[in-house]
Amino acid sequence: MAGSNKKVIFAALAGNFLIACTKFFAAVTTGSSAMFSEGVHSLVDTGNQILLLYGLKRGAKPADERFPFGHGKEVYFWSFVVAILIFAVGSGISIYEGVTHIIAPSPINDPTINYIVLSLGILFEGAAWYFAFTEFSRSKGKWGYLEAVQRGKDPTMFVVLFEDSAAMIGMLVAMLGIFLADQTGLLWLDGLASVIIGLILGGTAIWLAYETKGLLIGEAANQSVVAGIRKITAETAQIDRVNELLTMHMGPDFILVNVSVGFSPAMTAVRIEQVVADLDARIKHAYPSVKRVFIEAESLKTLASAEA
Repeated sequence: MAGSNKKVIFAALAGNFLIACTKFFAAVTTGSSAMFSEGVHSLVDTGNQILLLYGLKRGAKPADERFPFGHGKEVYFWSFVVAILIFAVGSGISIYEGVTHIIAPSPINDPTINYIVLSLGILFEGAAWYFAFTEFSRSKGKWGYLEAVQRGKDPTMFVVLFEDSAAMIGMLVAMLGIFLADQTGLLWLDGLASVIIGLILGGTAIWLAYETKGLLIGEAANQSVVAGIRKITAETAQIDRVNELLTMHMGPDFILVNVSVGFSPAMTAVRIEQVVADLDARIKHAYPSVKRVFIEAESLKTLASAEA
């Protein structure tokens, strides 16, 4: 999964960097506010892909004494930082630039350059979007697209897809704004397009932040995984009851499981150790993302006190 994600991110990184350079060249040449906003957008996306790659690298670090459960949540942290950057830098600068040009509009010199650059940008960005969409469709399994975003535990895939989608829409808005400003003579329409691009980026950032917040705080495994672990535990003959089952994603491919059970009264300590080792192995075999399993033997008296 991580290998596929890196391919998607590298493809988006290369495309966004080249597109950013051409957009800024066109913005300086023609003086278009919408084109400048699109240049900022692509530059922010380029920085975001670098941060996502850094997050994947940090997240792959092994566990140590200070971080006994590994560094998997680095991926969630840097994905959240990406959302903040899109909102603060991309959206903020685009809206500011747009409002400035609405108040004091400036003429666009030869918009043909803008059309060429935006057309090439849509072509390159479309290729990157298709690549990201294909990988996302493959990894989502039987879930719907919206459900896969809501239930997915690896934000790097849908972050790139969201960015590319926002970029495609933004370039279409920029092209429309430049065209209308040139054809009607209402130069403030170019600034309005920049504001709309900023709002698109702001909406994308808020959605990304919302989707990654739960993972960063400590989100449980999907219900199907929790139900499966509970079933495996409950079907163990030596266990009378499953009192409590807690899970947490410590990274996209790292689930921590803590299960409280009641063993049969006749069980010896040696036999309990054997059952625990067998249950640990069966859970990890059924769900490879489960890396650590803690099984707690809880008495009826303790359970009654906890419920009270």
